[in-house]
Amino acid sequence: MFFYDLETTGLDYRKHAIHQISGAIVINGKIERRFNFHVKPFDGAEISDEALSVSGVTVEQIMNYPDHTQVYGEIISMLSKYVNRFDREDKFFLVGYNIHFDNDFFRRFFELNGDKYFGSWFWSNSLDLMVMATITLAPVRHTMANFKQGTVAATLGIPIEESKLHDANYDIDVCMKIFNKVSPTPIEL
Repeated sequence: MFFYDLETTGLDYRKHAIHQISGAIVINGKIERRFNFHVKPFDGAEISDEALSVSGVTVEQIMNYPDHTQVYGEIISMLSKYVNRFDREDKFFLVGYNIHFDNDFFRRFFELNGDKYFGSWFWSNSLDLMVMATITLAPVRHTMANFKQGTVAATLGIPIEESKLHDANYDIDVCMKIFNKVSPTPIEL
């Protein structure tokens, strides 16, 4: 499984870009590798001040991050250690919270780096912890203010540091803890 979370320069994957990719590679219930990449947005990407303030970063900071082509190369090198992209049966499940948002940006990240073979690494169906948590929390959903990751985690009894939310490296820890509360096959944390 490929647990991951992104922070972006806005909400539209067609015009905004990733500035942080964090996660963990989990094999047979064990974390094999953690990662946390900061990414300079691609040329021409729109940058929303509001999106950056949510993540607690500035334009100056993200423009000094490593170029997206360098980070892409590091990600491919990492993936290659665990998946044979030429084997149709050897792929990762993408796992995250509200993962369709992240998947759109991540797929676009591959495309912007000249790689149209995203599906060589990942299964097309992903594990969305927002959906999985819905089943567990259905009986109390009406008492919850919203279904954001922090609220869901707190409702599941996972301690949250509000000030750390929206840092992908922290959010992926919360995500994996939610997974352990809602999955029949927890992972070792």
